[in-house]
Amino acid sequence: MFAILGAIIGAIVGLAIGALLGYALRRRATRDREAEAEQAASRILGDAQAKEKEILLGAKEEAIQVRAQAEQESKTRRDEVLRLEQRVANREENLDRKLDALDRRDTALVEREREQETARAAIEELRKAKIAEVERVSGMTSQEARDLLLQELEQEIREEANRLVRTFEAEAKEEAERRSRSILATTMQRFMSDVVTETTVSVVPIPSDDMKGRIIGREGRNIRALETATGVDLIIDDTPDAVTLSAFDPVRREVARVALTKLVLDGRIHPTRIEEVVEKARHEVDASIKTAGEQAAIEAGCPGLHPEILKTLGRLKYRTSYGQNQIKHAVESAFIAAMIAEEIGADVNVCRRGALLHDLGKAIDHEIEGTHAALGGELARRYNVSPAVVHCIEAHHEEIEVETTEAVIVQIADAISGSRPGARRETLELYIKRLEALEGIANSFKGVEKSFAIQAGREIRIIVKPEEIDDLASMRLARDVSRKIEESLEYPGQIKVTVVRETRASEYAR
Repeated sequence: MFAILGAIIGAIVGLAIGALLGYALRRRATRDREAEAEQAASRILGDAQAKEKEILLGAKEEAIQVRAQAEQESKTRRDEVLRLEQRVANREENLDRKLDALDRRDTALVEREREQETARAAIEELRKAKIAEVERVSGMTSQEARDLLLQELEQEIREEANRLVRTFEAEAKEEAERRSRSILATTMQRFMSDVVTETTVSVVPIPSDDMKGRIIGREGRNIRALETATGVDLIIDDTPDAVTLSAFDPVRREVARVALTKLVLDGRIHPTRIEEVVEKARHEVDASIKTAGEQAAIEAGCPGLHPEILKTLGRLKYRTSYGQNQIKHAVESAFIAAMIAEEIGADVNVCRRGALLHDLGKAIDHEIEGTHAALGGELARRYNVSPAVVHCIEAHHEEIEVETTEAVIVQIADAISGSRPGARRETLELYIKRLEALEGIANSFKGVEKSFAIQAGREIRIIVKPEEIDDLASMRLARDVSRKIEESLEYPGQIKVTVVRETRASEYAR
């Protein structure tokens, strides 16, 4: 028991001793760590104090540098200000010197002006004295002498101006003639085309004379039906193997030719068949007219025309003037007008269209009263053709006053196309006979002094005796002559009858 107690006590004592030793060791370790911490804090504090000293030193050095730099800049600016002040002072001195010089110059100028004024006054006195002396010697005042001198100068200048004007006019005329000949020659040389001539009647060949009887029909019913359906006169005479179609309207004549040709080839000729074939022929001719108008516009380089304009233009395919096909003439005129316009710098497009459409009225002048120029212009205006082109159409025969260069070019192109060799088949003899017939009708009336057929037979001008024909009778005479022309002659379009009555009174002063 005591042994166990002794053991327990020994253990307790051992534990107490161990605890005391452990506590002592921990206290020692704690003191060591505190010492190390104090040493570390001392080192850190030393380092911080060193860095603080370094920062303070750096800041002081930087402050010193900034101060030195500021002082340097301040010194530089002070020097610059001093220089500027010196320059300003120098300029003020210069300005002062210049102002002094100007003052002296003004004083000198004032003195000089006074001297000049005195000299002018002296000269004026001398001039007046001289003028008075001249007036006394010549017996004229200065105004009279001035007027005389001006009159003489005016006469000399006018004579010189007239001489120069005549010289310039002659040179300009010579140069204009030379250039116009060159332009026309170049244009005609550049354009060459085949001559197309046609007759004003159509001839339909038939296989035999027996066919003539079939065309006439029983009691003439076939020929009457054909003439009624086409509006064309059929001439069946002794001409072998041919039937002649005559009509003033070329389109109706072409419809009749196509229809009769079909009837002859088919062999069935009776009124019902005639009406059917004529209707088919009319459709074919209408299609041909439309195609011809479109093709002519393409050839002439005039796109964008109204379909009705093209249709009317295509009708000229079957219209001739003295044997010249009119649609060929229109296209040819468009080419010539475009070339002339290019040569002289005019509007090429207006010249092309004006020349292509200038005879548009010939397609309808047998249906509507009026000249073909006026009818063509009205038709073109109706379908929104440009006013410049319409003017070219209306003025190409000078029925209205020509106002543009393009209208003159269209006149020239029309004349070149119609007058070139071979273009038209009318001989000089026939032309003269036609004009003589017009003048003969006019001269057959009482009171007519003389008459003149002009504009290629499109107008007849009658000069009457004023003592026999008064104003009212002049109007009656124009109407009577126009009626007799309608009854006696055949002609395309219309003929203008103009009666001129003039009264002159003359006396002699003795």
